[in-house]
Amino acid sequence: MSKQVTTVSESGYESTTEIRDFSVDIDPGGESAPDTLESLLASYGACYVPALRVGAQQRDVGDLGEIELSITGDLNDDDKLAAIQFDIAVEADVSEEAGQEAIDRAFDLCKVHDALKTDLHAETTFEGGAF
Repeated sequence: MSKQVTTVSESGYESTTEIRDFSVDIDPGGESAPDTLESLLASYGACYVPALRVGAQQRDVGDLGEIELSITGDLNDDDKLAAIQFDIAVEADVSEEAGQEAIDRAFDLCKVHDALKTDLHAETTFEGGAF
C-alpha cells in the first residue's frame, strides 16, 4: 500500500498539493498560505490528537473529552526546525502520571511522529523537458 499526492508550482515558490479530492495551498514565505513548517506542524498535530485518544483508551486513562494541542516549532539560525513543543490540555480530570502514559503511547501510534526519523529520506527521479 502507498499514499500518493501531487504538488504543482506553476511559478514562484507557492504550490498546490492535490490529496485525493482535496487541494492544499502552501507558501514557503507564509504570505498567501501556511508555510511549509506550519503545514508540517499542523499535520503532526492532526495525527497526534487521535493517537492520544487511542493511547488514553489503551492505557485505561479513559475518554479525554476536548483536547487542545498547542504546538510550537522552534527554529534555528537557518530557519529550520530545531525543536518541537506540545502543550496538551484535556477536558477530563487525568493525573499527570496517567497523562504521561497516554502521551508515550500516542507517540508510538502517531505516523507523522514516526516519519520524522532521521533515516527517512525521499528517493528521487528527475525528468527535464517534461512540459
